[in-house]
Amino acid sequence: METLLYSIEVTAVLVFAYSGLVNARRAGFDMVGVLTIGIVTAFGGGTIRDVLLGNHPLYWITHWEFLVFIMLLLPVELLLLRMNRDISGGRVLMIIDALGLGLFTASGVGIALAMNTPYLPAAFIGVITATFGGVIRDILCNQKPQLFLPTEPLYATCAFGGAWIYIGLIGLGIAPAAAIFACIASVFILRIIAVRFDVKLKI
Repeated sequence: METLLYSIEVTAVLVFAYSGLVNARRAGFDMVGVLTIGIVTAFGGGTIRDVLLGNHPLYWITHWEFLVFIMLLLPVELLLLRMNRDISGGRVLMIIDALGLGLFTASGVGIALAMNTPYLPAAFIGVITATFGGVIRDILCNQKPQLFLPTEPLYATCAFGGAWIYIGLIGLGIAPAAAIFACIASVFILRIIAVRFDVKLKI
């Protein structure tokens, strides 16, 4: 289980880091700024999760290789751009972001439950892990956080729903690995549907 959560965390970090790199480049940041935004996007939600759970040292300090992975990802993104083979189009980036949302939701809930966190806080920990890196990214890019805009299709709601699917399956005695993959898949599908059909929360 620990190995599976680590693998999911690595994948989620790389997915969200790429999303952050693309957004920072579009905002006109220099290379240092692009790298900074990539790191913040990848680690922001997980850092808040670790602080709330009292998990020290923070996961990206314990697993410092995550930083190396992001630093290696930056030149790959820049090379793709120079070769006019950038894959950061709107649809592709949306799919990448939806995948990262699912991965970090599963990671956050799994780590919270492993630390004996009650179900409701564990669900919120999953949402925070999955979304707050993007909130910090938007603030640093001088934008209103997309998470809180009424024009944005369902985002945190998808993560919250997926978190409860994870928790519900665990409560039914389903194997943790199966619950994790069900969570990732459900969050991903819910987000894609929300974007495709422009489903929003309106007051």
